[in-house]
This record gives sequence, structure tokens and C-alpha cells, in this order.
Amino acid sequence: MKKSKAETAETRRRIILTAVAEFRRKGIHETSIADVMEAAGLTHGAFYRHFLSKDQLVAEACSECTLTSVEAQLDGTSQGDRDRAAAIVESYLSTTHRDDIADGCTFAALGSELARACTETRAAASARVLSLVDAISKRFDDMPPEVAKARAVLAVSAMVGAVTMSRIMTDPDMSETILDDTRKELSRLMQPG
Repeated sequence: MKKSKAETAETRRRIILTAVAEFRRKGIHETSIADVMEAAGLTHGAFYRHFLSKDQLVAEACSECTLTSVEAQLDGTSQGDRDRAAAIVESYLSTTHRDDIADGCTFAALGSELARACTETRAAASARVLSLVDAISKRFDDMPPEVAKARAVLAVSAMVGAVTMSRIMTDPDMSETILDDTRKELSRLMQPG
């Protein structure tokens, strides 16, 4: 029995969202198409009705992902709302986020793999990062746009880098120090002027 366009679209979306979680959990290279399809409750053969290749799936997964829910949280705030932006930084740079690789930030979980990915995948990931930079830069509406953008680039880079480095550390105290120090520095960055 043939599926409706809506059912087909929903199945495709389920595959993409499942892939995002599986890629975060195991890494892109360690996650097979069969792993994604099994986790989505579908057969391996059904994959090719929706995607031409794993690379296409990875690129589309990058288009879907956000840096946790940072963009969604920022969308609900007004421009210049630095208190909300500071709360988001606090949440992002938490031990809870650090320890939740499967549901956390895709870029902190997969950054080095994405850097080596195909052009299509890197372009999708780049678009998501730039979208976040734009959302954060709007919080600095009292300064010239180029300064606001530079602060936002620094904030995103520091957040992703700190979570990544804190996950690498075998010393729990050092892991927490990385998060705490980055949080403090970004808190200063969020201050007016």
C-alpha cells in the first residue's frame, strides 16, 4: 500500500531526527545506515526511498539540528535581552549538558567529524552556526553590528569549545573548571559596553 505524501514526509523527518540523536551518541562514522533505520523502527531498505546516501542524511541532519535549544530560547526573547542570553549560556555550559551527549549540542558532539565532512554537510552545519551567531548578535543591539557579531562568534566558539574540551577531560575537577571559567568570561562579555 502506497503511503501518502504526508506520511512519507513524516517518515523522512523521523529518520532525520533519529539520525541526529544516533550521530551524537556514537559519532557519524560509527553510526551505520542500519543503526539509524533500526532506531527509527524501519528497515534498512527503506532508507533509499528517502535518501541517496549517508552523506545526504548527514547534511540534512545538520540542517535540522541546533546547538541544543539555544536558538529556540533566543527566539522567545527581545533584542537586547542579555539576561536571557546569559541564562542560556549558563545552561549550555552546565555539567548536565556536558553529560548529555545524545540530546545535547550537535556541534560539541560532532565538530571534528563535521570539519572533515563533505562540502554539502559542512555547508549545512555552517548555516546552522551562522544562524545562531545572528541570533546572539541581536542581543548586543547597543553596539555597532560588526562588534556585536564578533562577540557572538566568540560566544558560540567558546561555548562549543568549552563543552567539547570538558567532555575530553578525564579529571572531573578540570572538566568543571573549563565550564566554570568559560561561563564567567562569557558573562563578562554579555555585559553592556
